[in-house]
Amino acid sequence: MGVRVEQRERTRQALLDEAERLFARDGYGAVGLPAVVGGAGVTKGALYHQFDGKAGLFAAVLERVQERVAEQVVAAAGEFPHDPWQQLLAGCRAFIDASTAPAAARIMLVDGPAVLGWPAWRELDERTSGRHLAEALRALVDHGDLAPQPVEPLARLLSGAMNELAMWLAGPGTTTADRAAAQAALERTLAGLRTG
Repeated sequence: MGVRVEQRERTRQALLDEAERLFARDGYGAVGLPAVVGGAGVTKGALYHQFDGKAGLFAAVLERVQERVAEQVVAAAGEFPHDPWQQLLAGCRAFIDASTAPAAARIMLVDGPAVLGWPAWRELDERTSGRHLAEALRALVDHGDLAPQPVEPLARLLSGAMNELAMWLAGPGTTTADRAAAQAALERTLAGLRTG
């Protein structure tokens, strides 16, 4: 890798790191590009060389946050390599935990749909955590834990439910008891889908 390529990548990472910190703390609307470039220690020109403005920078931050959540889902599911049902449960629990962490919730659940618009946000969600959910459901159908059925409608139904649950849990005033009740409700809902 050449020196220029390395410098561009360092600049990109510095911008993403600072933007993520500011977007998580203050929200998209309150963050100005001068604060991002100042905090990253780069020029505004360097930002525009990497991104097409604030919305483009936010989209890249959101994608990074979504990928990080998806990695946590995959890692949790990976703890049960021979049990597809436990993989689904662990992945769903991990999604709720990861997406309701304050920084992730602000970027992913609050500002993400508002800034990108629902169709673009949904498409990104499907490429990350949504893809893993569909794969897990397909494995459960193949394994016989779920009745044979089209996976896409079920994946969308469960994804929407989990996103709504995460938004509620990330909101003000929810408690540890609310979190436990939410996890229990999710697990009861999933158990109701299981064959046998």
